[in-house]
Amino acid sequence: MLWIGAVLCVLAGLVGLALPGLPGAPLVFAGLLLAAWAEHFVYVGPGMLVALGLLAALTYVVDFLASAFGARRFGASSRAVVGAALGGLVGLFFGLAGVLLGPFVGAVLGELSARRSLGDAGRAGVGATLGLAIGLAMKIALTIAMLALFVVARFFHGN
Repeated sequence: MLWIGAVLCVLAGLVGLALPGLPGAPLVFAGLLLAAWAEHFVYVGPGMLVALGLLAALTYVVDFLASAFGARRFGASSRAVVGAALGGLVGLFFGLAGVLLGPFVGAVLGELSARRSLGDAGRAGVGATLGLAIGLAMKIALTIAMLALFVVARFFHGN
């Protein structure tokens, strides 16, 4: 029964990396924890589980900061950076469209509130959107690292 839960959590987590509303990496972590538990933590122990948990937590940090970083790289004001971060947070409540558009709209509004031109605001929005894409790529990479570490610990334990 633990194995079924493990597989379902990992699959839901992989889907959740791209879809809002599902906590992707934490679900993957929960699945890996269940798999380790199913084998009485013989192959994957507490140290590895802590490392996997830290990687899962890191995906939240990456997700939150990526849009703001992207906006900053495109020369956005500090208001646009804050707007991108807030737009990303608010966007979570509006499904996939909100997740995609939130950082863009937040950066544009922040830049406009700093009395910058519409062109500057648009560049800040594009930067925030690129940051979002980079953040997604980093979340996927961190999750793949989690899975790889688990597989190595499980199948190459003591070898």
